Formats: sequence, structure tokens, C-alpha cells
Amino acid sequence: MKILLLAPLWETVPPPAYGGTEAVVSLLSDGLTLAGHDVTLFASGDSTTKGNLEWVQHRSLRTAYDITDPSPYEWLHSAIALSQAKGFDIVHNHSGELAMAMSHLIKTPMLTTIHGHVTPNTKIIWDHYDWFYNTISYSQRKSMPIVSNRNFIGVVYNAIKVETFPYCEKKDDYLLFLARISPEKGTHHAIEVAKRLGKKLVMAGKVDRVDKEYFDKDIKPKIDGKQIQFLGEADSEQKRALYAGAYCLLMPITWEEPFGLTMIEAMACGTPVIAFSRGAAPELIIHGKTGYLVSNIDEMVKAVYLVDQIEPHYCREHVERNFDNPRMIKGYLDAYERVLNSSAAITKRYHIFKMPVHEVFQSTQSYK
Repeated sequence: MKILLLAPLWETVPPPAYGGTEAVVSLLSDGLTLAGHDVTLFASGDSTTKGNLEWVQHRSLRTAYDITDPSPYEWLHSAIALSQAKGFDIVHNHSGELAMAMSHLIKTPMLTTIHGHVTPNTKIIWDHYDWFYNTISYSQRKSMPIVSNRNFIGVVYNAIKVETFPYCEKKDDYLLFLARISPEKGTHHAIEVAKRLGKKLVMAGKVDRVDKEYFDKDIKPKIDGKQIQFLGEADSEQKRALYAGAYCLLMPITWEEPFGLTMIEAMACGTPVIAFSRGAAPELIIHGKTGYLVSNIDEMVKAVYLVDQIEPHYCREHVERNFDNPRMIKGYLDAYERVLNSSAAITKRYHIFKMPVHEVFQSTQSYK
């Protein structure tokens, strides 16, 4: 099968540190190639893949500090990639609604994997998107009420390469928070839990520009370098060491997290996860077996006292069974077959550019 993978342009594939979407795309690209498929990855030029790499922008936008407006680069990235779609059996889009909007210009079937949440502002794109999509959790699908079931292929869970994560039964006594430093990740909650317990908290993660005020006001003053430590953004090697040694991982998320790679990464190292029961957390954690699902800070504090009841080997086995890379590769190959075999790929193509202009504008009025 000839497969075109379209990655976001913001992060390198694979990412040197933070970047869940790009990490998944990297595993998928390499896994499909090793399975004998002809894969072309459209990503930033500093990316690597076992398949063929094509690029427009020579480095990820996150590292291109001289670029103040990323939009033109993202437009060109999607346009050039899709201009080559004719030579492929399927386009697998991981870059969101921009490529979906452009999908009316191609005849090659497209599968879009949603890595975030659909917003009302993109409703018009979804209403006119006639190809296929999948979600990365059942929770994510339920949180997308504005999107119909039309051409929904199903759920394919994200995965990791479990063998690259060190399994460790002997743990240190620190709590771990490894995520973006942001309100929705609940960094402030993790600090409060550590302070109530009198335990050391090690935090690692990037601070985006939009979260700098939150970091400066709500997080930085509480970092003392002793009980509350902040290491900055952890690279691949460092985060594995942190996972392996942690007493447990805290995930006090305050939003409907679509997946949460850090949870399965920690469990792969034999480290239990305590998370607020939101988003995909109940799909990833087996309560009382690989960690605990809680509703508030009080319950999270109590759950830390129960961590020693969790068997590290069960955490590892749970991830091996359900979230190892071969399972994801098979899931997407099955999805590709459903896309290619569906009559909708041939009979339901709808080109928005065939609509009279006045009808396009009229159709948008109900969205305002």
C-alpha cells in the first residue's frame, strides 16, 4: 500500500522532547514501513523516518524563532503534500482541519486522525468533509457533539514502543508531574497534593507562550528547588529515567484529555498513575490495578497512600497488552482497509467548489 502521512509542522517527527502527536506519527511511519508498505511522511525537514521524507519547511516551526506567523508555512505544507496525493492509495492526515478543508481538491481517500478537540469555529469544515476520520479514544468521540457519525471509522488508541521504556520495580519517593505546564494539565493541583503530603514533587515539561503568565504567577513562586522541583522540558532519555524512578505519576487534568501518552509511558515503566477521572483517563488506567481514578485533590492525596498496593509488573503488562505499537499499526491498517473498501470513498465525494458562491455563504449563516 502507498501511504501518505501528513504530520503537523509545529514539532519535529519524532519530537526530541514534548510532542505526543509527532511521537505517534513517527511510530506509525516506521511501523508501516517495516511492515512492507511504501510510506511517505510530509513533516518538517529536520524529521527522520524509515520511510520517505518530504518537506517544505526545513525545520519545525517551534524551533524557527525567526518566524512570527506560522500560518503561511502550514498552508504551503498541506498544499504541497496534497498536490502529490494522486500517487498514493490513501492520505492519512494528522494535521487537523486545514488539510480537511483542502481535501475537496483531491480524489485520493483521506483518513483524518483527530488528536485534539473539535471546536464550533471549525464546524463548517466538518460539515463539508466527505472523507473519513477516527478518534484516539471513546471519550474523545463523545466530546465531539457537533460532528456526526458520517464516515466515522472508529477508535484507534495511541501507542508507544514499550521495549524502549525501562521497567523498574524499585521506586524512589518522589511524585512526578510530566506534562505541559498549563492550567488544563493541573500543574497547580499537583503542587498542592505534594505540599499536603509533605512529599517531593519533580515537575518536567515545556511552558508555551500562552501559559507563561500562568507559570510566572501560579507555579514559579512555589518552586523551591527542594520539595517542589522544576527541571524544564525533559528529553526522551530524561523522561524515561524520571518515569522509572517515580513513586507515582500525578495527572490532575482539568479538561477532557483526548488520550494522554504520559499515562501509558509511566505505566510501561511499572509506575502507577493517579489521575482525575476525566477524558480518556478511565480508558487507560485500571482503577486499583495500574493506578487510581479520583475526582478531586482530597481523593488524590488519599490515593497516594494506596500506591504501594499496585503491582509494577501489572502496569507494564497492561500497556504491553493494550498500547504497544504493533496494536496501533494493525488498528490503522484495518482502518485503511475500511476506508478503501467503503463505497462512500467513490460515491459520496462532494466538492464544495462546485457550489454556487452564494450557497456557500448561505450555508454558513446557521453557524454564527
